Amino acid sequence: MVYLTRREHFNAAHKLFCENWSEAKNEAVFGKCANKNWHGHNYELFVTVKGEPNIDTGFVMNAKELSEIIQENICERLDHMNLNLDVDWGYEMQPSTENVAIWIWKELEKHISECKLHCVKLQETDNIFVEYFG
Repeated sequence: MVYLTRREHFNAAHKLFCENWSEAKNEAVFGKCANKNWHGHNYELFVTVKGEPNIDTGFVMNAKELSEIIQENICERLDHMNLNLDVDWGYEMQPSTENVAIWIWKELEKHISECKLHCVKLQETDNIFVEYFG
């Protein structure tokens, strides 16, 4: 089994808060992430696929094609957006890095057929990232 990872990035703002909580509780749980004026991140997105190399190309998947899928279906939809206001998630969701990674997996999985999606790693800061394996 061979694993291929493609890195892309996007910038987005969000705010973590629960409307049914007090401002004090939101600050206690979410800290600076509950800032009423939002805050932003320069997200790094790592998408890993797995499979056996194609006998003709030697590729698990064409990396350029993987990049195009990520750009079209993720980066163009999230880049320079407010994740609370500008993105139609299809359901109510706290735009935490964990939930965004799950959403990214669901969106990408629809477009990858020649191999298997293995991992979505979404890095929010130098010190915080999540990995989702489906």
